[in-house]
Amino acid sequence: MRETTVHAGAWWLWALALGTAATRTTNPLLLGLLLAVSGYVVVTCRPRTPSARSYTAFLKLALAVLVIRLVFAVVLGSPIPGTHVLVSLPEVPLPDWAQGIRLGGRVTAEAVVFALYDGLKLATLLVCVGAANALAAPTRLLKSLPGALYETGVAVVVALTFAPHLIADARRLRAARRLRGRPDRGVRGLLQVGLPVLEGALERSVALAAAMDARGYGRTAEVAPAVRRTTAVLTLGGLLGVCAGTYGLLTAEGGTYGLPVLLAGLAAALGGLWLGGHRSPRTRYRPDAWNPRSCAVAGSGAVVAALLVLAAARDPEALHPGVVPLVAPALPLWPAAAVLLGLLPALAAPARPAPVRPSPARPARKEPS
Repeated sequence: MRETTVHAGAWWLWALALGTAATRTTNPLLLGLLLAVSGYVVVTCRPRTPSARSYTAFLKLALAVLVIRLVFAVVLGSPIPGTHVLVSLPEVPLPDWAQGIRLGGRVTAEAVVFALYDGLKLATLLVCVGAANALAAPTRLLKSLPGALYETGVAVVVALTFAPHLIADARRLRAARRLRGRPDRGVRGLLQVGLPVLEGALERSVALAAAMDARGYGRTAEVAPAVRRTTAVLTLGGLLGVCAGTYGLLTAEGGTYGLPVLLAGLAAALGGLWLGGHRSPRTRYRPDAWNPRSCAVAGSGAVVAALLVLAAARDPEALHPGVVPLVAPALPLWPAAAVLLGLLPALAAPARPAPVRPSPARPARKEPS
């Protein structure tokens, strides 16, 4: 069964690639298609785990971001000029040092549509991240970290594990105080509940540290100074290259240098992480395998991102419909077909149905003679 499980990194690469494609367009039809693709894959492929329910929370967060963006455009105004006035709000006079900011005034259709396009792009990016959380829990992804980031991964896993325990302890103590008729709110209640929770967390941390030390966590191997310096240079230089290349890809001015710098930074960072892994000898318990299904999932997202980047360079008017003058957006055919390639994980890695346990046979009833 583990040979057919998709690697957690493949799901995150697929989702982040769809998010990258969303940053290349403001066309609401393409963004809606990206939302539909990610939602269908989540419904089809997500496992039956508690983390899979986080997709609904991300949908609500994306809707809240979209509403807030529209409210800001209406209340604070927009630099987008427009002639189609929807409503005129009472304008609040501001001092001279607040030039460029206004409260109220005319609300034009062009400004509202521009805010809608902009907010929908950010909402789509959030939904793609939510799809990654629903399809592969972050703890699964942390298991696959390279050896150079081993200590960081352990710290994050411990933090993610301890947070639910702290919340459960606080709820249990508050319920116990209410049953005894003692206050659980205010400063006094916070102190009476917070101190036992903190004490329990410290005791749990000391016990976990002792258990980890007994199992050999934190042991490092001897590495030559030259290797340590080379590792630091490659890792830091590679991460800087990744940041510069990503910025270039996300801006129109950096389209020429963004991809080469990003690839060079990735190569240097991976080399640094590979060298840094030699100082942390360890084994993995049941590691996730990168199989052909994982390659298909990650590859489909990469193809969608690459084709949308190419479409944004060749036909920017189709991917960025104008708002001045106000025109109806059109659906470009081949970018839409490229987005539909993101549905490949629904065919390559559907969720397995839960096994049906046979109910115990009931003894036959005897008919009265």
